Parts: sequence; structure tokens; C-alpha cells
Amino acid sequence: MAKVEILMPSMGESIFECTVLKWLVDEGDHVEIDDMILEVATDKIDTEIGSSHKGVITKFFVKDGDVALIGKPICEIDTDIDTVVTKFTEKIKIVEDEYVEQIAKSFEEVVASPSVVASSNTKFYSPLVLNIAKKENISQAELDNIKGTGFEKRVTKDDILNYLNSKKEPKTFFSEAPVISHTGEDQIVEMDRMRKMISQRMLESKAISPHVTSFMETDMTAVVNWRLRIKDSFTKEFKENLTFTPILIEAVAHAIKKYPGINIQVSGDNIIYKKDINIGMAVALPNGNLIVPVIHQADKYSLSQLAVKVNDLAKRARNNQLKPEELSGGTYTITNIGTFGNLSGTPIIMQPQVAIMAFGVIRKLPSVIETADGDLIGIRQKMVISHSFDHRVVDGSLGGMFLKEVSDFFENFDTKRVLN
Repeated sequence: MAKVEILMPSMGESIFECTVLKWLVDEGDHVEIDDMILEVATDKIDTEIGSSHKGVITKFFVKDGDVALIGKPICEIDTDIDTVVTKFTEKIKIVEDEYVEQIAKSFEEVVASPSVVASSNTKFYSPLVLNIAKKENISQAELDNIKGTGFEKRVTKDDILNYLNSKKEPKTFFSEAPVISHTGEDQIVEMDRMRKMISQRMLESKAISPHVTSFMETDMTAVVNWRLRIKDSFTKEFKENLTFTPILIEAVAHAIKKYPGINIQVSGDNIIYKKDINIGMAVALPNGNLIVPVIHQADKYSLSQLAVKVNDLAKRARNNQLKPEELSGGTYTITNIGTFGNLSGTPIIMQPQVAIMAFGVIRKLPSVIETADGDLIGIRQKMVISHSFDHRVVDGSLGGMFLKEVSDFFENFDTKRVLN
């Protein structure tokens, strides 16, 4: 017998464990390479783990709810071809027997409940559909109104299950946590799993890195006017909205190239200068939590490519469709708190990075404008940028110059720029 242990794969830097949500297969199941076998959760994402081998799952080493360590065995698989064929044949036979038994049971229950079979029209319903309707207390009137997608528009099992799912109320952020009322007014809501992990990561970051935050007000008038002029044609050409976020990412990537001392990590007494510029962008989820997908080699993208990438990652982040590799490897992070109308903030560094930048809301303000004829008062589009950095390895001069470089990028933005 050729038995192999399947290991928990890497889920990204700084992630050493994950929580087992549920197994997607049973012991004795046959799987192919990359078949999804396990659903797990980290502080960043819920995701599915694929099988690294082809064969029959013979033993689980972790159960639902367990904490699984990265690189440790999660299950055992038999890759012997004879065993695979035998187990697979046995599995098919079991499924066939269960199916025949279920059909027989459905007929018995339908016959015993003639009231369910009666219909005000001539629609045909299979015993399985009628059995589901009986168990879920679906009235005949409801059943008659379900749109069928089967042969001759008959209602299938999927049709009735989709109907049942549509009746369920969507979960909210608080629906997953128990609520305990103490006085009739106060409530205690237990943190969900992701919030607990985020809380722990933030505490660890503040304990590891002595945070220093610098602020700068920058003039975004050129950027705002250029975007306003080009956004409609951009949407028409690229079928995407042009937000400020890709422009912010481009500015940061530009500044990192000039000041690579920001694009580093600390490992013991060593400083690691990262070759790639991988910029993470904080995305707010519907439940209020944050997730940070990463744009790898962000400096290699054109602005139009960045816009498409940003929109794609943000959309899939909110729908929990990101892949583990899209959440790992970040070397610098930005957060656009201006989306929420915030003027500025003091963001917490994403370990093991050494800096993070927050962009505030862009608003019209009276400002002194220097001209050849003297100073004038005018209305300008202003934004406050805040830059938090790890004072162990980033001094105030480097942190300040980097922030100034980002600001200069916006203030000197080419308003005649053409995208391609």
C-alpha cells in the first residue's frame, strides 16, 4: 500500500495556523489532484484546500473546529492504484444503494400522504420533489408556483432547493454571534472568528513595531481634474470605473523605487530588502471587517491595468473569492480611509512590513496659491496623507522623504496624460 500524508499548505507570510471549518470529503472517498477536500479559515480569508495527490482518503488527522498547523499532516491518502479502484467501486455501489433506498422511501411517503400529491393543475412532480415539499412544509400552491427547469418545465430537485434557499433571510454580521441581553438595553455580542484574529494581529503589530506617524496635506487638484476629464472615456474603453485607488497605488510604487528602504522586512537582527514591490490595499467587507489583497509587482502595471486589477480584487474580496496567494507576499500597504469621509488616521502596520499609508478624504479648501504676480487665494482639492512606519528601521528622515515623494507625485501630476 502506498500511503502518503497530505500536508497543510502555506497560506502566506506570517500565517502559521488555520482553523478547520469542515471537510468536503469523507474517509474512503476517491479524490483527484487539486480536488477540494477541506475548508479552512485564517485571519485573512476562508478558503478551500486541494488534494496534492490522487487516491483514496483513508484517515483524517484533524477534525472540524481543530487548529491545523501549516506544514503538518491533515489527512492520509492511499495512492495505490488497486486500492483506489476497489474503494471507488465500493463507493459507487454504496451511492447506488442509498439512491434506490431513497427513491423507495419517497414513494412510500407519497403514497402515505395523498394530500400532498393532489394538485390544482396538471403539473407532474417526482416523488423526490414531493417528499422535499412535505418535509419543508411547502404548500401545494407554493409548489405550483415554482418555476421548473426540467424536462417539459417540470420542477427538479435543484429548483425546489433553490426556492427554499431564496426564502431564507441572509446572514448579517451579528446573526452569527450569540447575543445576551443583560438589562433589556445592553447587549453582549461575541466577536466572530475573523474579528478575534484581526484583534490579535493588531496587538502583535503594536507590540513588535514602535509606530511613528507623519502627516502631510497634499494638493490633489491636478489629479481630480484629470480623472474627471478622463473617467467616462476610460469606462467606455476598459469597461471599468476609474477610482482614485489605482492612482494612489501608482504613486506609492513610484516612491518605493526612489526609496527602497521602505520596502523592507525585519528578521531578527537582519534587514531584508524585498526585490518585488507588492502593494496591499485594505478592502472593507460587508460585515465591517477588513481584508488586504495584494497586487504583486505593482510597479510593472500601467495605470489602466492597475485600475482593472484593483476593481477585480476588491469585488472578489467582498464576495470571499480571493485565493490564498492573493493575500500573501505584501511588502507595503495602503488604506483609503477617505472612502468613509475620514480626514486622516494612524494606521497599524501589517507585519512583517515596516510601513503603511492612509489617504484621507479629498475636499475643496481655500488655499494660498503662489503665482508670478504674487500670492492668491483659490479653491483647491486637498487631501491629508498619513504615513505610519516602524521606527526600529525607518528613521524620521526616510519616513518623511517617502511621504513627500508621494505628495509630489500628486501635485506634479500630468493633466495631459493619456492612458493605454
